[in-house]
Amino acid sequence: MEHLAAEESSRFLPSALVAALRSTVQGSENRIARLLFKLTVEISMMMHVLAAGLEIDASQLDQLRWQCVQEVKKVNGGISFKDTLKQHEDE
Repeated sequence: MEHLAAEESSRFLPSALVAALRSTVQGSENRIARLLFKLTVEISMMMHVLAAGLEIDASQLDQLRWQCVQEVKKVNGGISFKDTLKQHEDE
């Protein structure tokens, strides 16, 4: 009970272990942030290429955004290009 009530885990864990855990978490956080940055750059490039080659108005874009939000919620983020292509072929 005392462990659960404690606000700081260092009272129960050796400081070296706490430091190692913090370092591991920080390293993972930094790696994820770098990967998200790289992914965002790639998505931005793709969006610019598509915008330059397609003629789509704001209302169509809003409708597509709503559709995509609903789809991502439905599949819990598990979207693949292959599945999306198949969906468009079936229409």
